Amino acid sequence: MRRKDREITGRENIEPILQQCKTCRVAMTGTDGWPYVIPMNFGYTWDEDGLTLYFHGGVKGKKIDSLRADPRVCFELDCEEGLTGEGDLACRYSYAFSSIVGYGRVEFAEDNEEKRQGFDVIMQHQTGKGGWTYTDAALSVTEVMRVRAESFEASRKAPKR
Repeated sequence: MRRKDREITGRENIEPILQQCKTCRVAMTGTDGWPYVIPMNFGYTWDEDGLTLYFHGGVKGKKIDSLRADPRVCFELDCEEGLTGEGDLACRYSYAFSSIVGYGRVEFAEDNEEKRQGFDVIMQHQTGKGGWTYTDAALSVTEVMRVRAESFEASRKAPKR
């Protein structure tokens, strides 16, 4: 990270960003060879195996085809803290934020039990509630994916005071 003054370290400082963010942008290589990025709702776990992000989508389409062809992804989450600055000079303005950027590889759930577990993680993060049910019919038309973060870094541009 170039700007060490913005680097966030330690789980106790990084996890609040994960908790606040509800959308993660996932970048991949499209099947046509061009970069492709898509915003996705997500859930996460952070345990002794590290940080794992969970996503879901349909069983067909550009995203799924791209991820099956090349499972490498870059992910980005950010929390906006607002415009900063004052006066008439544009260069005195900036934007405060906290973000996480990382890399990993997509793994697809192999059966309905894995899909249910992944959906539980997503739904807990998105709603703060557990105890969801998922029909086999709904799961048959849905992919659940996880990305084990191979590396990531967090940063914050604090509001000007």
